[in-house]
Amino acid sequence: MEEKETKNCEPILRVEHLVKKFGNHEVLKDLDFTVNKGEVVCVIGSSGSGKSTMLRCINGLEIKTSGKIIFNGKEVGTNSKELAKFRTRVGMVFQSFNLFNNMTVLQNCMAGTTKVLKMKKEEAEFLAIKYLRKVGMAPYINAHPAQLSGGQKQRVAIARALTMQPEMLLFDEPTSALDPEMVGEVLNVMKDLAQEGLTMMIVTHEMAFAKDVSTRTIFMDQGFIVENDSPDVIFTNPKTPRMKEFLKRYMEA
Repeated sequence: MEEKETKNCEPILRVEHLVKKFGNHEVLKDLDFTVNKGEVVCVIGSSGSGKSTMLRCINGLEIKTSGKIIFNGKEVGTNSKELAKFRTRVGMVFQSFNLFNNMTVLQNCMAGTTKVLKMKKEEAEFLAIKYLRKVGMAPYINAHPAQLSGGQKQRVAIARALTMQPEMLLFDEPTSALDPEMVGEVLNVMKDLAQEGLTMMIVTHEMAFAKDVSTRTIFMDQGFIVENDSPDVIFTNPKTPRMKEFLKRYMEA
């Protein structure tokens, strides 16, 4: 496999000493890492290792206990105004789609640009159709979420995130709620975005995707980052017994 390279090495996101506690239970334990522009960073690990909590802390859906989230050199605040501004630049795609059931596909993809970015209706509609076409969902603009398959809903959710024209996208297990035959259609969209150079951080259980598409892979276990390296190293020459055990279970599965 050829060595994957990022387009440049300018950090877009820095996480420093991130800690998250729920009561006395420490879920995230002093996490440090960076994401560079153009990187696709896949985060893997067993259920309960803290992957999704880390992503939710970055996005501000969970308030961190301590540490810093730094985006483009500036620390992200925790008040609602600062978080709202941050979320226009760093989008998030959820495992449960989070579409508005009372809106059509087109209306779902126009909601953020018209209400948050105050974009004119004509421009918002142009962008929505542009990105729905990109993910193969333009024929469904008048459908409601209840009329769509899980894979179609997730592709609409990705298009909706793209209409905000973010600098970075966070994906929280985007295929875990899908039937197996629908996983491929969503992963193919994400592969295309990776090839176009979009900066992405993806919590996933799809090991083949992480190995083939990520520029860097982070392995988490019990709230710690255990390994953080290129997928070629992580998947072929893991340094820690815990990573070796995880990969062995994956290979057996």
